[in-house]
Formats: sequence, structure tokens, C-alpha cells
Amino acid sequence: MGSETESSVKRQRVGGFSYRRSLEIAAIGLLGAAAAGCHKPDLTPQQQEGKHLYSVRCAHCHEDNDLGLKKVPPDLHRLFSHDTLPSGAPATDDNVTKVVIGGKGMMPSFAGRFSAEQMKALVAYLHTGLR
Repeated sequence: MGSETESSVKRQRVGGFSYRRSLEIAAIGLLGAAAAGCHKPDLTPQQQEGKHLYSVRCAHCHEDNDLGLKKVPPDLHRLFSHDTLPSGAPATDDNVTKVVIGGKGMMPSFAGRFSAEQMKALVAYLHTGLR
């Protein structure tokens, strides 16, 4: 019975291809499209350093709010895809650096906690949209 079913599948044709071959082509196409859409470019070494800094110094408030803050800090995902920062200031590297180093509102100052290179790495990572 298996060979009879198999031979009937082989005899069916779709657009000049056997039914089975058509299914294989469709599956390959779907897998390729899914892989292309899901692949994100690798982070640069600078962005990787920024990701590490974000995870150890920023995420506990901006992601987890594990300090139980009553006013939840702003979501920083896709920060630079907006024209302005949550504060209303233009979304520029300089303005982000000023907020991190100087603090703003409930956010404390991180002056002395980031070197200039670390700050550049953090900003580079924020430009990735936090992936």
C-alpha cells in the first residue's frame, strides 16, 4: 500500500513539477524566508561591550524594575528609532550621554561609573534597538 500511495503522489503534477517536488520547493522557500527574516546582523565588539554594560547597569531598572520603582523607567528598546527621547529632548548620542552621566528626574547620575569608551559602547548598543 505504501508503494501504491507513493506512486500516486509521484504521478500528481503541479506547475510542471511532481506534487512531492512542489512541496519540497515550497518548504525550502519558506525555510529560507524564515531564516532571512530572523537573522540579525552580529553585534560589533563595541556593541557587545555596550550590551554587557546595559545588562549589568541599566536592565535592572529599564527591563526588570527589580528595585520596585513606583514610576517605571522608560523602555529603551528602539530608543533611536524615535525623534525624541522619553524626556522630549532630541534623540541624539550627546543627549543620551548627558542623561546617563548627569541623571534626569528619578534616574540617578552615572557620572564616574562609565569611562568615555564605555559610554560610547553603551550608546552604540542602544542604536541596535537592544537586540
